[in-house]
Amino acid sequence: MESGIIIVLIILSVTVIMLVLDVVRIDIVAIGCMLALGWTGILNPQEMFSGFSSNAVIAMLSVMILGRGIARTGIMDEFSKFIIKKAGTRRRNLVGFLSLSTGLLSGIIQNIGAAALFLPGIMQVSRRTRIPASALIMPIGFAAILGGTLTMVGSGPLILVNDLLINEGHQAYNLFSVTPVGIILLLSGIGYFLLFGNNVLPKKKVGETGKTEQEKLVEKLNLPNNIKLFAIRKESLLAGKTTEEAGLWTTYNVNLLGIGKGDNVVYAPWRETKFGEGQILAVLGSSENIERFAVDFQLKDVSKSHNLSDEFNPNVSGFAEIIIPPDSELAGTCIRAYSLRKRHAVEPVILFNKGERVAGDFSDVEVHPGDSLIVYGRWNNMKDLKESTDFVVVTRFEVDTKDKSKTWPAVACFVLAIGLAVSGFPISMAFLTGALCMVLTRVLNIGEAYKSIEWKVVFLLAGLIPLGVAMKKTGAAMFLAEFIMNVVIDLHPVFFILMVGVLSTVFSLFMSNVGAIVVLAPLVMGMADIAGIDPRPLVLMAAVCAANSFILPTHQVNAFLMSSGGYRNSDYIKAGSGMTILFLAIAVLLFYSFII
Repeated sequence: MESGIIIVLIILSVTVIMLVLDVVRIDIVAIGCMLALGWTGILNPQEMFSGFSSNAVIAMLSVMILGRGIARTGIMDEFSKFIIKKAGTRRRNLVGFLSLSTGLLSGIIQNIGAAALFLPGIMQVSRRTRIPASALIMPIGFAAILGGTLTMVGSGPLILVNDLLINEGHQAYNLFSVTPVGIILLLSGIGYFLLFGNNVLPKKKVGETGKTEQEKLVEKLNLPNNIKLFAIRKESLLAGKTTEEAGLWTTYNVNLLGIGKGDNVVYAPWRETKFGEGQILAVLGSSENIERFAVDFQLKDVSKSHNLSDEFNPNVSGFAEIIIPPDSELAGTCIRAYSLRKRHAVEPVILFNKGERVAGDFSDVEVHPGDSLIVYGRWNNMKDLKESTDFVVVTRFEVDTKDKSKTWPAVACFVLAIGLAVSGFPISMAFLTGALCMVLTRVLNIGEAYKSIEWKVVFLLAGLIPLGVAMKKTGAAMFLAEFIMNVVIDLHPVFFILMVGVLSTVFSLFMSNVGAIVVLAPLVMGMADIAGIDPRPLVLMAAVCAANSFILPTHQVNAFLMSSGGYRNSDYIKAGSGMTILFLAIAVLLFYSFII
Protein backbone atom coordinates (compact mmCIF):
# COMPACT_ATOMS: atom_id res chain seq x y z
CA MET A 1 0.00 0.00 0.00
CA GLU A 2 1.37 3.41 -0.95
CA SER A 3 2.20 5.92 1.77
CA GLY A 4 -0.27 8.49 0.37
CA ILE A 5 -3.15 6.04 0.75
CA ILE A 6 -2.11 5.22 4.32
CA ILE A 7 -1.95 8.92 5.27
CA VAL A 8 -5.34 9.66 3.74
CA LEU A 9 -6.94 6.67 5.49
CA ILE A 10 -5.48 7.79 8.82
CA ILE A 11 -6.80 11.35 8.33
CA LEU A 12 -10.17 9.91 7.27
CA SER A 13 -10.32 7.69 10.36
CA VAL A 14 -9.44 10.52 12.75
CA THR A 15 -12.00 12.81 11.08
CA VAL A 16 -14.73 10.18 11.38
CA ILE A 17 -13.90 9.55 15.04
CA MET A 18 -13.95 13.28 15.83
CA LEU A 19 -17.26 13.75 14.06
CA VAL A 20 -18.85 10.78 15.81
CA LEU A 21 -17.56 11.70 19.29
CA ASP A 22 -18.67 15.31 18.77
CA VAL A 23 -16.13 16.66 21.27
CA VAL A 24 -15.09 19.49 18.96
CA ARG A 25 -17.29 21.66 16.74
CA ILE A 26 -17.76 20.15 13.30
CA ASP A 27 -16.34 23.17 11.46
CA ILE A 28 -13.14 22.97 13.53
CA VAL A 29 -12.85 19.25 12.70
CA ALA A 30 -13.29 20.05 9.02
CA ILE A 31 -10.66 22.81 9.11
CA GLY A 32 -8.24 20.46 10.90
CA CYS A 33 -8.84 17.77 8.27
CA MET A 34 -8.18 20.25 5.47
CA LEU A 35 -4.94 21.51 7.04
CA ALA A 36 -3.73 17.97 7.79
CA LEU A 37 -4.02 17.12 4.08
CA GLY A 38 -1.93 20.18 3.28
CA TRP A 39 0.78 19.78 5.95
CA THR A 40 1.28 16.09 5.08
CA GLY A 41 1.87 17.01 1.44
CA ILE A 42 -1.09 15.03 0.14
CA LEU A 43 -2.59 18.15 -1.40
CA ASN A 44 -0.98 21.34 -2.64
CA PRO A 45 -2.36 24.67 -1.32
CA GLN A 46 -4.62 25.14 -4.33
CA GLU A 47 -6.16 21.68 -3.86
CA MET A 48 -6.34 22.12 -0.08
CA PHE A 49 -8.43 25.29 -0.37
CA SER A 50 -10.45 24.09 -3.37
CA GLY A 51 -13.51 23.60 -1.18
CA PHE A 52 -13.99 27.36 -0.83
CA SER A 53 -14.46 27.69 -4.58
CA SER A 54 -16.50 24.52 -5.01
CA ASN A 55 -19.95 24.56 -6.54
CA ALA A 56 -21.41 23.10 -3.33
CA VAL A 57 -20.13 25.93 -1.11
CA ILE A 58 -21.09 28.70 -3.53
CA ALA A 59 -24.55 27.14 -3.90
CA MET A 60 -24.85 26.98 -0.11
CA LEU A 61 -23.94 30.66 0.35
CA SER A 62 -26.39 31.67 -2.34
CA VAL A 63 -29.23 29.60 -0.96
CA MET A 64 -28.82 31.20 2.47
CA ILE A 65 -29.06 34.67 0.94
CA LEU A 66 -32.10 33.71 -1.15
CA GLY A 67 -33.79 32.20 1.91
CA ARG A 68 -33.24 35.37 3.95
CA GLY A 69 -34.66 37.48 1.14
CA ILE A 70 -37.79 35.35 0.85
CA ALA A 71 -38.28 35.38 4.64
CA ARG A 72 -37.83 39.17 4.70
CA THR A 73 -40.97 39.72 2.61
CA GLY A 74 -43.31 37.86 4.96
CA ILE A 75 -44.40 35.39 2.25
CA MET A 76 -43.73 32.51 4.59
CA ASP A 77 -46.10 33.95 7.20
CA GLU A 78 -48.91 33.29 4.76
CA PHE A 79 -47.40 29.93 3.82
CA SER A 80 -47.32 28.84 7.46
CA LYS A 81 -50.96 29.86 7.93
CA PHE A 82 -51.90 27.75 4.88
CA ILE A 83 -49.95 24.75 6.15
CA ILE A 84 -51.51 24.94 9.61
CA LYS A 85 -54.96 25.35 8.06
CA LYS A 86 -54.50 22.22 5.94
CA ALA A 87 -52.50 20.03 8.31
CA GLY A 88 -53.60 21.32 11.71
CA THR A 89 -51.21 21.65 14.63
CA ARG A 90 -50.36 17.97 15.22
CA ARG A 91 -46.71 17.15 14.65
CA ARG A 92 -47.41 13.97 12.68
CA ASN A 93 -49.73 15.76 10.26
CA LEU A 94 -47.29 18.63 9.76
CA VAL A 95 -44.33 16.30 9.22
CA GLY A 96 -46.27 14.25 6.68
CA PHE A 97 -47.63 17.23 4.75
CA LEU A 98 -44.38 19.23 4.70
CA SER A 99 -42.19 16.21 3.93
CA LEU A 100 -44.32 15.11 1.01
CA SER A 101 -44.42 18.65 -0.41
CA THR A 102 -40.66 19.12 -0.06
CA GLY A 103 -39.87 15.67 -1.46
CA LEU A 104 -42.03 16.10 -4.56
CA LEU A 105 -40.48 19.50 -5.26
CA SER A 106 -36.99 17.98 -4.92
CA GLY A 107 -37.76 15.69 -7.83
CA ILE A 108 -37.91 18.74 -10.10
CA ILE A 109 -35.34 21.12 -8.62
CA GLN A 110 -32.11 20.47 -6.74
CA ASN A 111 -32.84 19.30 -3.18
CA ILE A 112 -30.92 22.16 -1.59
CA GLY A 113 -33.24 24.59 -3.42
CA ALA A 114 -36.33 22.79 -2.14
CA ALA A 115 -34.99 22.84 1.41
CA ALA A 116 -34.21 26.56 1.17
CA LEU A 117 -37.67 27.32 -0.17
CA PHE A 118 -39.44 25.51 2.68
CA LEU A 119 -37.15 26.40 5.63
CA PRO A 120 -38.56 29.88 6.41
CA GLY A 121 -42.09 28.45 6.31
CA ILE A 122 -41.11 25.56 8.58
CA MET A 123 -39.67 27.98 11.13
CA GLN A 124 -42.90 30.00 11.05
CA VAL A 125 -44.98 26.84 11.50
CA SER A 126 -42.77 25.88 14.45
CA ARG A 127 -43.32 29.25 16.14
CA ARG A 128 -47.05 29.30 15.52
CA THR A 129 -47.68 25.73 16.70
CA ARG A 130 -44.99 25.81 19.43
CA ILE A 131 -43.65 22.52 18.07
CA PRO A 132 -39.82 22.53 18.43
CA ALA A 133 -38.10 23.21 15.13
CA SER A 134 -35.90 20.16 15.78
CA ALA A 135 -38.99 17.94 15.47
CA LEU A 136 -39.80 19.30 11.99
CA ILE A 137 -36.61 20.29 10.20
CA MET A 138 -34.73 16.97 10.05
CA PRO A 139 -37.68 15.00 8.58
CA ILE A 140 -38.18 17.70 5.95
CA GLY A 141 -34.45 17.72 5.17
CA PHE A 142 -34.36 13.95 4.75
CA ALA A 143 -37.45 14.17 2.52
CA ALA A 144 -35.67 16.74 0.33
CA ILE A 145 -32.73 14.35 -0.07
CA LEU A 146 -35.01 11.39 -0.81
CA GLY A 147 -37.02 13.48 -3.27
CA GLY A 148 -33.88 13.84 -5.36
CA THR A 149 -34.30 10.19 -6.36
CA LEU A 150 -37.71 10.76 -7.99
CA THR A 151 -36.39 11.71 -11.45
CA MET A 152 -33.14 11.52 -13.38
CA VAL A 153 -32.68 15.30 -12.90
CA GLY A 154 -33.41 15.34 -9.16
CA SER A 155 -29.80 15.06 -8.00
CA GLY A 156 -26.26 15.43 -9.34
CA PRO A 157 -25.37 11.71 -9.44
CA LEU A 158 -28.55 10.83 -11.38
CA ILE A 159 -27.91 13.63 -13.86
CA LEU A 160 -24.36 12.37 -14.33
CA VAL A 161 -25.09 8.63 -14.52
CA ASN A 162 -26.48 8.75 -18.07
CA ASP A 163 -23.31 10.39 -19.36
CA LEU A 164 -21.20 7.74 -17.63
CA LEU A 165 -23.29 4.92 -19.16
CA ILE A 166 -23.24 6.43 -22.66
CA ASN A 167 -19.45 6.87 -22.49
CA GLU A 168 -19.15 3.12 -21.88
CA GLY A 169 -21.49 2.24 -24.74
CA HIS A 170 -24.59 1.54 -22.62
CA GLN A 171 -28.12 2.84 -23.17
CA ALA A 172 -29.22 5.85 -21.15
CA TYR A 173 -32.23 5.93 -18.82
CA ASN A 174 -35.25 8.16 -19.48
CA LEU A 175 -36.43 10.90 -17.13
CA PHE A 176 -38.77 8.73 -15.05
CA SER A 177 -36.86 5.44 -15.06
CA VAL A 178 -35.96 5.85 -11.39
CA THR A 179 -39.37 7.24 -10.30
CA PRO A 180 -40.84 3.98 -8.88
CA VAL A 181 -37.77 3.54 -6.68
CA GLY A 182 -37.82 7.20 -5.65
CA ILE A 183 -41.51 7.12 -4.68
CA ILE A 184 -41.01 4.07 -2.45
CA LEU A 185 -37.92 5.60 -0.83
CA LEU A 186 -39.67 8.94 -0.20
CA LEU A 187 -42.81 7.38 1.27
CA SER A 188 -40.72 5.02 3.40
CA GLY A 189 -38.66 7.94 4.73
CA ILE A 190 -41.81 9.89 5.63
CA GLY A 191 -43.29 6.80 7.28
CA TYR A 192 -40.08 6.29 9.26
CA PHE A 193 -40.47 9.66 11.00
CA LEU A 194 -44.23 9.31 11.41
CA LEU A 195 -43.72 6.01 13.23
CA PHE A 196 -40.45 6.56 15.06
CA GLY A 197 -40.00 10.35 15.09
CA ASN A 198 -40.68 10.67 18.81
CA ASN A 199 -37.93 8.13 19.52
CA VAL A 200 -35.19 9.26 17.12
CA LEU A 201 -35.57 13.03 17.00
CA PRO A 202 -34.06 15.29 19.70
CA LYS A 203 -36.56 16.54 22.23
CA LYS A 204 -35.19 20.05 22.28
CA LYS A 205 -32.44 22.18 20.87
CA VAL A 206 -28.98 21.42 22.14
CA GLY A 207 -27.49 24.01 24.45
CA GLU A 208 -30.91 25.37 25.42
CA THR A 209 -33.37 24.55 28.13
CA GLY A 210 -36.06 24.08 25.51
CA LYS A 211 -37.67 27.43 26.49
CA THR A 212 -37.61 30.65 24.51
CA GLU A 213 -36.44 33.95 26.00
CA GLN A 214 -40.09 34.90 26.46
CA GLU A 215 -40.93 31.66 28.26
CA LYS A 216 -37.94 32.10 30.56
CA LEU A 217 -38.98 35.67 31.40
CA VAL A 218 -42.62 34.68 32.05
CA GLU A 219 -41.52 31.80 34.28
CA LYS A 220 -38.88 33.80 36.14
CA LEU A 221 -41.18 36.71 37.02
CA ASN A 222 -44.45 34.75 37.13
CA LEU A 223 -45.93 37.03 34.48
CA PRO A 224 -49.46 36.68 33.18
CA ASN A 225 -49.19 35.20 29.69
CA ASN A 226 -52.83 34.56 28.88
CA ILE A 227 -53.84 36.82 25.96
CA LYS A 228 -57.45 36.83 24.81
CA LEU A 229 -59.29 38.70 22.06
CA PHE A 230 -62.79 40.07 22.64
CA ALA A 231 -65.24 41.85 20.36
CA ILE A 232 -67.30 44.73 21.74
CA ARG A 233 -70.91 43.98 20.84
CA LYS A 234 -73.71 46.49 20.45
CA GLU A 235 -75.20 45.64 23.84
CA SER A 236 -71.82 45.73 25.63
CA LEU A 237 -71.60 48.04 28.65
CA LEU A 238 -68.00 48.84 27.74
CA ALA A 239 -68.84 51.07 24.75
CA GLY A 240 -68.16 54.71 25.49
CA LYS A 241 -65.94 54.06 28.52
CA THR A 242 -62.20 54.64 28.86
CA THR A 243 -59.71 52.18 30.31
CA GLU A 244 -59.73 53.89 33.71
CA GLU A 245 -63.50 54.24 33.77
CA ALA A 246 -63.88 50.52 33.06
CA GLY A 247 -61.50 49.68 35.91
CA LEU A 248 -59.31 47.34 33.86
CA TRP A 249 -56.32 47.77 36.19
CA THR A 250 -57.99 48.52 39.53
CA THR A 251 -61.03 46.22 39.44
CA TYR A 252 -60.04 43.41 37.10
CA ASN A 253 -56.21 43.53 37.17
CA VAL A 254 -55.96 43.00 33.40
CA ASN A 255 -53.92 44.93 30.87
CA LEU A 256 -55.15 46.26 27.53
CA LEU A 257 -52.45 45.34 25.00
CA GLY A 258 -54.13 46.68 21.89
CA ILE A 259 -57.31 47.75 20.11
CA GLY A 260 -58.09 46.69 16.58
CA LYS A 261 -60.74 47.71 14.09
CA GLY A 262 -60.48 46.48 10.53
CA ASP A 263 -56.82 46.29 9.55
CA ASN A 264 -55.70 48.95 12.04
CA VAL A 265 -54.19 47.92 15.36
CA VAL A 266 -53.25 50.37 18.12
CA TYR A 267 -50.81 48.92 20.66
CA ALA A 268 -51.00 50.10 24.29
CA PRO A 269 -53.76 52.66 23.62
CA TRP A 270 -53.79 55.89 25.58
CA ARG A 271 -55.77 55.70 28.84
CA GLU A 272 -58.32 58.26 27.61
CA THR A 273 -59.17 56.27 24.46
CA LYS A 274 -62.87 55.45 24.41
CA PHE A 275 -64.12 51.96 23.59
CA GLY A 276 -66.59 51.54 20.75
CA GLU A 277 -68.83 48.92 19.14
CA GLY A 278 -67.01 46.60 16.71
CA GLN A 279 -63.58 47.06 18.27
CA ILE A 280 -61.44 44.01 19.04
CA LEU A 281 -59.62 44.16 22.38
CA ALA A 282 -56.47 42.22 23.20
CA VAL A 283 -56.27 41.81 26.98
CA LEU A 284 -53.67 40.18 29.21
CA GLY A 285 -54.21 38.65 32.62
CA SER A 286 -55.14 35.53 34.53
CA SER A 287 -57.92 33.34 33.09
CA GLU A 288 -60.20 34.11 36.04
CA ASN A 289 -59.76 37.89 35.81
CA ILE A 290 -60.23 37.95 32.04
CA GLU A 291 -63.35 35.80 32.27
CA ARG A 292 -64.86 38.09 34.93
CA PHE A 293 -64.07 41.16 32.80
CA ALA A 294 -65.66 39.63 29.68
CA VAL A 295 -68.82 38.52 31.49
CA ASP A 296 -69.35 41.84 33.25
CA PHE A 297 -69.11 43.80 29.99
CA GLN A 298 -70.82 41.21 27.74
CA LEU A 299 -67.85 40.75 25.41
CA LYS A 300 -67.60 38.06 22.74
CA ASP A 301 -64.49 35.82 22.75
CA VAL A 302 -62.95 35.82 19.24
CA SER A 303 -59.49 34.55 20.18
CA LYS A 304 -59.64 31.52 17.86
CA SER A 305 -61.31 33.15 14.89
CA HIS A 306 -59.93 36.66 14.50
CA ASN A 307 -56.76 37.36 12.49
CA LEU A 308 -55.71 40.00 15.02
CA SER A 309 -54.19 37.11 17.01
CA ASP A 310 -51.25 37.18 14.58
CA GLU A 311 -50.29 40.57 16.01
CA PHE A 312 -49.74 39.02 19.45
CA ASN A 313 -47.57 36.03 18.58
CA PRO A 314 -43.91 35.90 19.71
CA ASN A 315 -42.62 36.87 16.26
CA VAL A 316 -44.33 40.25 16.39
CA SER A 317 -44.62 41.24 20.06
CA GLY A 318 -43.77 40.20 23.60
CA PHE A 319 -42.49 41.14 27.05
CA ALA A 320 -39.32 43.06 27.79
CA GLU A 321 -37.63 44.03 31.04
CA ILE A 322 -36.32 47.60 31.15
CA ILE A 323 -34.28 49.37 33.82
CA ILE A 324 -34.52 53.09 34.58
CA PRO A 325 -31.03 54.73 34.53
CA PRO A 326 -30.23 57.80 36.71
CA ASP A 327 -30.38 60.25 33.79
CA SER A 328 -33.76 58.97 32.54
CA GLU A 329 -36.53 61.51 32.08
CA LEU A 330 -38.85 59.00 33.79
CA ALA A 331 -36.76 58.97 36.98
CA GLY A 332 -38.38 61.06 39.70
CA THR A 333 -41.76 61.18 37.96
CA CYS A 334 -44.54 58.70 37.12
CA ILE A 335 -45.73 56.78 34.08
CA ARG A 336 -48.81 59.02 33.69
CA ALA A 337 -46.72 62.19 33.61
CA TYR A 338 -44.12 60.64 31.30
CA SER A 339 -46.86 59.32 28.92
CA LEU A 340 -45.15 55.98 28.35
CA ARG A 341 -47.98 54.53 26.28
CA LYS A 342 -48.33 57.63 24.13
CA ARG A 343 -44.58 57.96 23.49
CA HIS A 344 -43.57 54.35 22.91
CA ALA A 345 -46.80 52.32 22.42
CA VAL A 346 -45.89 49.74 25.07
CA GLU A 347 -48.10 48.53 27.90
CA PRO A 348 -46.52 48.58 31.40
CA VAL A 349 -47.46 45.32 33.13
CA ILE A 350 -45.37 45.24 36.34
CA LEU A 351 -43.20 47.79 38.16
CA PHE A 352 -40.39 46.81 40.52
CA ASN A 353 -40.23 49.90 42.72
CA LYS A 354 -37.33 49.93 45.21
CA GLY A 355 -37.27 46.14 44.95
CA GLU A 356 -40.99 45.69 45.59
CA ARG A 357 -43.32 44.29 42.94
CA VAL A 358 -46.22 46.57 42.02
CA ALA A 359 -49.02 45.35 39.72
CA GLY A 360 -52.43 46.70 38.74
CA ASP A 361 -52.64 50.48 38.37
CA PHE A 362 -49.25 52.01 39.18
CA SER A 363 -49.61 54.97 36.81
CA ASP A 364 -49.04 57.49 39.62
CA VAL A 365 -46.27 55.67 41.50
CA GLU A 366 -43.01 57.64 41.52
CA VAL A 367 -40.31 55.84 39.55
CA HIS A 368 -36.73 55.91 40.88
CA PRO A 369 -33.35 55.24 39.22
CA GLY A 370 -32.66 51.51 39.32
CA ASP A 371 -36.36 50.56 39.21
CA SER A 372 -37.38 48.16 36.48
CA LEU A 373 -40.49 47.78 34.36
CA ILE A 374 -41.96 44.82 32.54
CA VAL A 375 -43.65 46.10 29.40
CA TYR A 376 -45.46 44.45 26.51
CA GLY A 377 -45.40 45.70 22.92
CA ARG A 378 -44.32 45.20 19.34
CA TRP A 379 -40.66 44.38 18.88
CA ASN A 380 -40.33 47.37 16.56
CA ASN A 381 -41.45 49.62 19.42
CA MET A 382 -39.10 47.81 21.79
CA LYS A 383 -36.30 48.71 19.41
CA ASP A 384 -37.18 52.39 19.91
CA LEU A 385 -37.01 51.84 23.67
CA LYS A 386 -33.59 50.27 23.27
CA GLU A 387 -32.32 53.28 21.34
CA SER A 388 -33.72 55.73 23.90
CA THR A 389 -31.45 57.10 26.63
CA ASP A 390 -34.34 56.86 29.10
CA PHE A 391 -34.20 53.06 29.34
CA VAL A 392 -31.81 50.12 29.48
CA VAL A 393 -33.50 47.12 27.80
CA VAL A 394 -32.35 43.89 29.46
CA THR A 395 -34.36 41.34 27.45
CA ARG A 396 -32.83 40.03 24.24
CA PHE A 397 -35.08 40.07 21.19
CA GLU A 398 -34.95 40.23 17.42
CA VAL A 399 -36.98 42.66 15.35
CA ASP A 400 -38.81 40.67 12.70
CA THR A 401 -38.73 43.25 9.90
CA LYS A 402 -41.00 42.45 7.00
CA ASP A 403 -41.18 44.45 3.79
CA LYS A 404 -44.15 43.27 1.73
CA SER A 405 -43.35 45.80 -0.99
CA LYS A 406 -40.39 43.58 -1.94
CA THR A 407 -42.49 40.43 -2.31
CA TRP A 408 -42.58 40.31 -6.09
CA PRO A 409 -38.89 41.19 -6.60
CA ALA A 410 -37.93 38.51 -4.05
CA VAL A 411 -40.16 35.90 -5.69
CA ALA A 412 -38.83 36.85 -9.12
CA CYS A 413 -35.22 36.44 -7.94
CA PHE A 414 -35.95 33.03 -6.45
CA VAL A 415 -37.89 31.84 -9.51
CA LEU A 416 -35.04 33.08 -11.72
CA ALA A 417 -32.53 31.03 -9.71
CA ILE A 418 -34.71 27.90 -9.80
CA GLY A 419 -35.46 28.38 -13.48
CA LEU A 420 -31.79 28.67 -14.39
CA ALA A 421 -30.98 25.54 -12.35
CA VAL A 422 -33.79 23.53 -13.95
CA SER A 423 -32.67 24.72 -17.40
CA GLY A 424 -29.36 22.98 -16.93
CA PHE A 425 -27.10 25.76 -15.67
CA PRO A 426 -24.86 24.89 -12.70
CA ILE A 427 -26.79 25.33 -9.48
CA SER A 428 -24.00 27.46 -7.99
CA MET A 429 -24.12 29.91 -10.90
CA ALA A 430 -27.91 29.93 -10.98
CA PHE A 431 -28.37 30.54 -7.26
CA LEU A 432 -25.58 33.12 -6.96
CA THR A 433 -27.22 35.02 -9.82
CA GLY A 434 -30.50 34.96 -7.90
CA ALA A 435 -28.74 36.10 -4.71
CA LEU A 436 -27.10 39.02 -6.54
CA CYS A 437 -30.49 40.01 -7.96
CA MET A 438 -31.83 40.07 -4.38
CA VAL A 439 -29.22 42.74 -3.58
CA LEU A 440 -29.65 44.67 -6.85
CA THR A 441 -33.43 44.85 -6.39
CA ARG A 442 -32.89 45.98 -2.78
CA VAL A 443 -34.71 43.09 -1.21
CA LEU A 444 -31.58 42.87 0.97
CA ASN A 445 -28.60 45.16 1.26
CA ILE A 446 -25.16 43.62 0.93
CA GLY A 447 -24.58 43.74 4.70
CA GLU A 448 -27.77 41.77 5.34
CA ALA A 449 -26.75 39.29 2.65
CA TYR A 450 -23.42 38.66 4.40
CA LYS A 451 -25.13 38.32 7.79
CA SER A 452 -27.48 35.66 6.42
CA ILE A 453 -24.57 33.29 5.79
CA GLU A 454 -23.99 30.56 8.39
CA TRP A 455 -20.20 30.41 8.31
CA LYS A 456 -20.00 27.23 10.38
CA VAL A 457 -21.73 25.39 7.54
CA VAL A 458 -19.48 26.98 4.94
CA PHE A 459 -16.30 25.85 6.71
CA LEU A 460 -17.75 22.39 7.32
CA LEU A 461 -18.25 21.79 3.61
CA ALA A 462 -15.15 23.63 2.45
CA GLY A 463 -13.03 21.69 4.94
CA LEU A 464 -14.30 18.22 4.03
CA ILE A 465 -14.40 18.61 0.24
CA PRO A 466 -10.57 18.36 -0.01
CA LEU A 467 -10.79 14.97 1.72
CA GLY A 468 -12.72 13.67 -1.28
CA VAL A 469 -10.10 15.20 -3.58
CA ALA A 470 -7.34 13.47 -1.63
CA MET A 471 -9.12 10.10 -1.70
CA LYS A 472 -9.42 10.29 -5.45
CA LYS A 473 -5.92 11.72 -6.05
CA THR A 474 -4.05 9.14 -3.95
CA GLY A 475 -6.19 6.20 -5.06
CA ALA A 476 -7.52 5.63 -1.54
CA ALA A 477 -11.11 5.61 -2.83
CA MET A 478 -10.28 3.01 -5.49
CA PHE A 479 -8.30 0.96 -2.97
CA LEU A 480 -11.26 0.76 -0.59
CA ALA A 481 -13.70 -0.03 -3.35
CA GLU A 482 -11.58 -2.79 -4.85
CA PHE A 483 -10.81 -4.31 -1.46
CA ILE A 484 -14.47 -4.60 -0.53
CA MET A 485 -15.53 -5.75 -3.97
CA ASN A 486 -12.96 -8.54 -3.93
CA VAL A 487 -14.53 -9.83 -0.72
CA VAL A 488 -18.03 -10.15 -2.17
CA ILE A 489 -17.38 -10.96 -5.82
CA ASP A 490 -17.87 -14.70 -5.30
CA LEU A 491 -20.84 -14.40 -2.95
CA HIS A 492 -24.54 -14.45 -3.77
CA PRO A 493 -25.55 -11.51 -6.04
CA VAL A 494 -27.61 -9.91 -3.27
CA PHE A 495 -24.40 -9.35 -1.25
CA PHE A 496 -22.74 -7.90 -4.32
CA ILE A 497 -25.62 -5.45 -4.75
CA LEU A 498 -25.63 -4.65 -1.02
CA MET A 499 -21.93 -3.82 -1.11
CA VAL A 500 -22.45 -1.40 -4.01
CA GLY A 501 -25.04 0.37 -1.87
CA VAL A 502 -22.79 0.40 1.19
CA LEU A 503 -19.83 1.76 -0.79
CA SER A 504 -21.93 4.52 -2.32
CA THR A 505 -23.30 5.40 1.11
CA VAL A 506 -19.87 5.52 2.77
CA PHE A 507 -18.28 7.50 -0.05
CA SER A 508 -21.08 10.08 -0.07
CA LEU A 509 -20.51 10.80 3.63
CA PHE A 510 -17.01 12.16 3.05
CA MET A 511 -16.95 13.32 -0.55
CA SER A 512 -19.53 14.91 -2.81
CA ASN A 513 -22.16 12.52 -4.09
CA VAL A 514 -21.15 13.49 -7.61
CA GLY A 515 -17.54 12.63 -6.80
CA ALA A 516 -18.66 9.33 -5.29
CA ILE A 517 -20.46 8.21 -8.47
CA VAL A 518 -17.56 9.33 -10.67
CA VAL A 519 -15.21 7.11 -8.66
CA LEU A 520 -17.59 4.17 -8.30
CA ALA A 521 -19.25 3.96 -11.74
CA PRO A 522 -16.24 2.59 -13.68
CA LEU A 523 -15.43 0.13 -10.90
CA VAL A 524 -19.05 -1.07 -10.61
CA MET A 525 -19.30 -1.60 -14.36
CA GLY A 526 -16.08 -3.59 -14.38
CA MET A 527 -17.12 -5.76 -11.46
CA ALA A 528 -20.56 -6.30 -12.99
CA ASP A 529 -18.95 -7.59 -16.19
CA ILE A 530 -16.83 -10.04 -14.20
CA ALA A 531 -19.88 -11.26 -12.28
CA GLY A 532 -21.98 -11.50 -15.44
CA ILE A 533 -24.52 -8.93 -14.21
CA ASP A 534 -26.14 -6.15 -16.26
CA PRO A 535 -24.15 -3.04 -15.21
CA ARG A 536 -26.89 -0.46 -16.01
CA PRO A 537 -29.17 -1.03 -12.98
CA LEU A 538 -26.11 -1.51 -10.76
CA VAL A 539 -24.69 1.87 -11.75
CA LEU A 540 -28.14 3.42 -11.32
CA MET A 541 -28.30 1.95 -7.83
CA ALA A 542 -24.89 3.43 -7.01
CA ALA A 543 -26.18 6.83 -8.12
CA VAL A 544 -29.36 6.47 -6.02
CA CYS A 545 -27.40 5.33 -2.96
CA ALA A 546 -25.08 8.31 -3.30
CA ALA A 547 -28.07 10.20 -1.82
CA ASN A 548 -28.05 7.91 1.24
CA SER A 549 -26.22 10.45 3.36
CA PHE A 550 -28.06 10.72 6.66
CA ILE A 551 -25.67 9.57 9.40
CA LEU A 552 -23.55 12.74 9.40
CA PRO A 553 -24.48 16.32 8.44
CA THR A 554 -22.10 16.32 5.48
CA HIS A 555 -24.76 16.34 2.76
CA GLN A 556 -25.48 19.88 1.55
CA VAL A 557 -29.09 19.76 2.76
CA ASN A 558 -28.22 18.43 6.22
CA ALA A 559 -25.41 20.95 6.61
CA PHE A 560 -27.73 23.77 5.55
CA LEU A 561 -30.44 22.80 8.05
CA MET A 562 -28.20 21.82 10.97
CA SER A 563 -28.05 25.21 12.68
CA SER A 564 -31.74 26.00 12.18
CA GLY A 565 -32.70 22.72 13.84
CA GLY A 566 -30.14 23.08 16.64
CA TYR A 567 -28.78 19.60 15.86
CA ARG A 568 -25.54 17.92 16.86
CA ASN A 569 -23.71 15.10 15.09
CA SER A 570 -25.16 12.64 17.59
CA ASP A 571 -28.68 13.64 16.50
CA TYR A 572 -27.89 12.72 12.91
CA ILE A 573 -26.26 9.47 13.99
CA LYS A 574 -29.33 8.53 16.03
CA ALA A 575 -31.97 9.40 13.43
CA GLY A 576 -29.83 8.77 10.36
CA SER A 577 -28.74 5.26 11.28
CA GLY A 578 -32.25 3.88 11.06
CA MET A 579 -32.94 5.83 7.87
CA THR A 580 -29.72 4.52 6.31
CA ILE A 581 -30.58 0.90 7.09
CA LEU A 582 -34.13 1.37 5.76
CA PHE A 583 -32.82 3.08 2.61
CA LEU A 584 -30.31 0.29 1.92
CA ALA A 585 -32.80 -2.48 2.54
CA ILE A 586 -35.36 -1.00 0.14
CA ALA A 587 -32.80 -0.08 -2.52
CA VAL A 588 -31.14 -3.54 -2.46
CA LEU A 589 -34.48 -5.38 -2.69
CA LEU A 590 -35.76 -3.19 -5.52
CA PHE A 591 -32.60 -3.30 -7.61
CA TYR A 592 -32.08 -6.99 -6.93
CA SER A 593 -35.46 -7.59 -8.61
CA PHE A 594 -34.29 -5.52 -11.61
CA ILE A 595 -30.93 -7.24 -11.97
CA ILE A 596 -31.83 -10.90 -11.37
